[in-house]
Amino acid sequence: MSTVLDSIIKGVREDLAERKKLNPNLESEIKYATPVKNAEQALSKKDISIIAEVKRSSPSKGELAQISDPAKLAKEYENAGASVVSVLTEERRFKGSISDFKEVRKNISIPMLRKDFIVDEYQIYESRIIGADMQLLIVAALFKDQLKDLYQLGTELGMASLFEVHSLEELETAMSLSPKIVGVNSRNLKTLEVNPDAFFEILPKIPESLLKVAESGISKRSEVENLEKLGANAILVGETLVRAESPSVAITELLGSL
Repeated sequence: MSTVLDSIIKGVREDLAERKKLNPNLESEIKYATPVKNAEQALSKKDISIIAEVKRSSPSKGELAQISDPAKLAKEYENAGASVVSVLTEERRFKGSISDFKEVRKNISIPMLRKDFIVDEYQIYESRIIGADMQLLIVAALFKDQLKDLYQLGTELGMASLFEVHSLEELETAMSLSPKIVGVNSRNLKTLEVNPDAFFEILPKIPESLLKVAESGISKRSEVENLEKLGANAILVGETLVRAESPSVAITELLGSL
């Protein structure tokens, strides 16, 4: 039976095939890529860090916000204390774009995460060429050999990799590849259901030597404090910020900076 994740990846592969036709020699452009910014270092703070996301839409909630100027929004994130900015580039379900990513990259100086469903080496080169410093590797979307190869290529190109897991089984797969950054997403991408206990079940099982990121459903300072107690080094927040009257105030409240 086909899952939501299967449907998303089918669309990603179709769109990717079109981009490959338009630019089959993309790999040769890697020499023009801007220097990599150290995302791992940016997230290695004493206090919890925030990866602030530019997110127009989602499969579970539909349209979240009309973002007329993603670069301006990202600059507000940076000025408010975000350590990394994430930009969605998946077009069909999240209404993101590579164009959004490029515009943001020109306007901020902190590291950037390309948020997409990476399934092919072409996307790794693409990510680095447009200025990504970190890539997302969703364990549920890839076979172990694929994860290994994409992780290795991203590392060779200087990018950090955020391994996203939704279960203890997926964490076991990720750990077998010696990751440096592991994210726990409380939303199961196969069903879009949220498991509020995912953070409690998985975060404590991740070794303290790794950077731990909590993703999805974070909207209150009290939740952030609980995640810190569970060992989270960073939170990834999109919906709460793009829906906020003031994204900068929302960031400072989440970080306890007010």
